[in-house]
Amino acid sequence: MHHRCFRILAPAVCLLAACRTEPEKARAIGEAFVGPATLALRSDLSARSEQVATLRHGEKLEVLQMRRRFLKVRNLGGVEGWVDGRYLLSTGQMAEMERASARAANAPSQGRATVYEILNVHTEPNRQSPSPHQIAPGVSVDVLEHMVAPRIPYQPGMTPLITSAPKSSAPRKVRKKTKGQSQEEKAGEEETLGPPPPPMPPAPKLPENWEELSKLQLPGSNPALKYDDWSLIRLPDRKVGWVLTRMLIMAIPDEVAQYAEGKRITAYFPLGELRDGDQTKHHWLWTTISEPLQQHDFDSFRIFIYNARRHRYETAYIEHDVRGYHPVLTMPVEVIQNKKTVQAAGFSLVTEDKAGQRWRRTFAFQGYRLRTVKKEAVAGRVQPSPASVDSAQILPPPGPGPEKPSLLTRVKQFFSR
Repeated sequence: MHHRCFRILAPAVCLLAACRTEPEKARAIGEAFVGPATLALRSDLSARSEQVATLRHGEKLEVLQMRRRFLKVRNLGGVEGWVDGRYLLSTGQMAEMERASARAANAPSQGRATVYEILNVHTEPNRQSPSPHQIAPGVSVDVLEHMVAPRIPYQPGMTPLITSAPKSSAPRKVRKKTKGQSQEEKAGEEETLGPPPPPMPPAPKLPENWEELSKLQLPGSNPALKYDDWSLIRLPDRKVGWVLTRMLIMAIPDEVAQYAEGKRITAYFPLGELRDGDQTKHHWLWTTISEPLQQHDFDSFRIFIYNARRHRYETAYIEHDVRGYHPVLTMPVEVIQNKKTVQAAGFSLVTEDKAGQRWRRTFAFQGYRLRTVKKEAVAGRVQPSPASVDSAQILPPPGPGPEKPSLLTRVKQFFSR
């Protein structure tokens, strides 16, 4: 009897188990990507709550819910939890990072640099922006670009979603009215559903001087605002990011770097080599700047030659009080010698005259002499309109000269040179 009951109940139990459906997943209200190298996914908002997963940089997430700046997300593995929205990147930010990495893959290096301690690499020139990579002590990176950025609060890429998303992904349940419903039943239903949400207040009016407030402010108009020098660098794995310039040490030999005299070396290049006994020595070109937080990239460039007879470096050419801009390019150039065309080591750089016109000057370094080969006019930087300036570039950095362009404008012009 018992065996017969088991035979009858077993298929029924299996059929009911097969018909049982999994609970419906919460509906996503947006998507985001992990900004830092690692990010803890926690079961609740508290920092002491259980860590349910470790998210990696670039991992795609589904946004389910928000509470202030915190977001409830779900990774591709189906694990749900809470993270701080400041550490997430929007789809546009992630796409822009990939395009920047592709553009910077073959960008000309302005020299190699290293660090003495671990240094965070940021997605934007802002101390509070996500840091997906780090530079370990002794690791060399390529320096590509320099920029001065204001020290302002970081605006996360998920801000539009946080300010516009509903507080809960679960819709509010509303029961249909039925005929013949008593007053007591209606009152009980209202008590169950709760009071309706209050109406949205009217949008505040624009101030009368909104046009003046939207214009670019002049340099020095806000002396309390601080700035930082930032450098765009390329890691050995070809990834790019922004680091504080003052933390980088340019990897030019110390026997040359000792002549910097307190100035910061912004770029350096070898122009040739020779033998001194069993050692190989190079001739060097470098660019330096005297004061930090300048809109131009260097104010002096200098050529060092190695004197094998005296076993020391000497200055072959120097030019002070210039307004120079990167990138500095090195290439072989053709010169005429003894009525013959020969190739020599050469380089080109951009300087600005007193009238504001910029020139790309090409030089040939032959032997121990420097010759001007070509001088071409180049277009100056385009000034951004007030409507196209983002929040990180409303105030140009202090100092003389034209106003600083936006971050996006300068990066595009750098890669188009």
